[in-house]
Amino acid sequence: MQLFNASAVLNVSRLAYNPALCLPHLAVESFDKLPIPVAIPGQNIRIKGIVLDKDNCFAKDHDDKVWPAYEKTWKKLQEVYPAEHILIVSNSAGTNDDVGYAQAEKLEKDTGVTVLRHSTKKPGCHAEILAYFAERGITRADEIAVVGDRLLTDILMANMMGSWGIWLSQGVEQSEKLFPRVERYVYDKMVASRQDPFLPPNPES
Repeated sequence: MQLFNASAVLNVSRLAYNPALCLPHLAVESFDKLPIPVAIPGQNIRIKGIVLDKDNCFAKDHDDKVWPAYEKTWKKLQEVYPAEHILIVSNSAGTNDDVGYAQAEKLEKDTGVTVLRHSTKKPGCHAEILAYFAERGITRADEIAVVGDRLLTDILMANMMGSWGIWLSQGVEQSEKLFPRVERYVYDKMVASRQDPFLPPNPES
């Protein structure tokens, strides 16, 4: 169970100064629509490191295995990227809420992908993510893409890192919880319904 996320509450205040920090560089409906190799349209950059959210990203909420409809995409992702260049960063598995990291260990066993152990929840654990990849030879933040279904955690974190954010606008199933609904409304008002939309920060700038 996910408990109170102080990191999100503290970091969301950044949006008062730069609302575009919550905007993705690429939006696709679901994990099976993810381009592999992962690429950002119009950007000539080779993405070497992939950060994946879990709940409603490649797995259903409160489940620890790849959603059956995404098995083909998951297999292709693992064929294209070395195992150590894919990292699961969840706000449940691998956090202090995960007693003895039992959920993280099960998720690693089921997926074959490392789960980050982190005491600070997203979006505040970006330094730990950068350190993980630096130890594996990926030292540029703009060579990392963050894939997730939440603008105020996954995508905000990507922009705070200086990385690329890929938003799954629906995920396994479209959530009708309050915050996901608010995020979709904000995205529509900032991007989809504007002739002059807000743009996310460019990691290379």
